[in-house]
Amino acid sequence: MHELSVTENLLKIALSHAKKAKAKRITDLYLVIGQLSSLIDDSVQFYWDIISRDTLAEGARLHFKRIATELYCMDCQQPYLPEKGELACPICEGIHIKILTGEEFRLDAIEIE
Repeated sequence: MHELSVTENLLKIALSHAKKAKAKRITDLYLVIGQLSSLIDDSVQFYWDIISRDTLAEGARLHFKRIATELYCMDCQQPYLPEKGELACPICEGIHIKILTGEEFRLDAIEIE
């Protein structure tokens, strides 16, 4: 259900920008989502199709770009891409890590008519 509130905010942002630009219609939205995000593309799309009805955004296509997770080992100062389900550093097996990428969620672009 988390996707519903996120999608509602996404629609609010898109409609606000479309109104400022005096758009007749929103055609496409480009979303950037990190792999560590708990958002599920299909759920966002499902809610989008419902809540965008009878708005300038009805029928707009959502484009999802997933950002890979990159971590930084604080023990050996090395960045790395973790294996699925593994967060420990593959070089030194350290667990003192910093997330560099993978938590993103943003609206990157909107196309309008």
